[in-house]
Amino acid sequence: MRKAFVLVLLAGAAWAETPPTIPLPKPNTTEGMPLMQALDARRSGREFSTEKLSPQALSNLLWAAYGVNRPDGRRTAPSANNRQTIDIYAVLAEAVYLYNAKEHRLDLVVAGDLRAATGSQPFVAQAPLNLVYVADYAKMPKTPDTTRTLYSAAETGSIGQNVYLYCASEGFSTVIRALMDSDALAQALHLRPEQKIMLSQTVGYPSRTPADKKGAN
Repeated sequence: MRKAFVLVLLAGAAWAETPPTIPLPKPNTTEGMPLMQALDARRSGREFSTEKLSPQALSNLLWAAYGVNRPDGRRTAPSANNRQTIDIYAVLAEAVYLYNAKEHRLDLVVAGDLRAATGSQPFVAQAPLNLVYVADYAKMPKTPDTTRTLYSAAETGSIGQNVYLYCASEGFSTVIRALMDSDALAQALHLRPEQKIMLSQTVGYPSRTPADKKGAN
């Protein structure tokens, strides 16, 4: 509780300097590595450069993760009964933003640097981007607990693999993670009781050190 309160206080100081929305460039859907090559290159990396992603790379990444790819609003990853229960929080050095897939933009949630709160590993505070996948159980009010957990986990896994394949195609490093203080992070992100943090995923340029090859899975 104390950790989350301090994080929220620190974030609030930077609120006035942070744009409330960030329009993303149109995603480039015609380039990239062939699928079989991307699958061959897919791996986890735990060493990250501090270099920021370009707006275009961030746009492409989020669209690949869970963007709208059809006129009816359906996404690049499947969801049970098309409920689209997973929200993606993009934790950047400047602020935390919620990915608005319909408008393809980022909407401000919390100003300030909360990257360290997204996991217990040291690299999360250095990498330029941490994605936090949050299930909104309010979208499944009549679904049994075990079923909605299963549905949300499957949806999260599909999104995470989309990110892995995009990163493999573009030469980024990424790793999906579960080690974090979920309660503190949920409070820092102002989540409702019906929202549940599923996993986080770190993305960035590889540091290209020998340690980057350790622990690949």
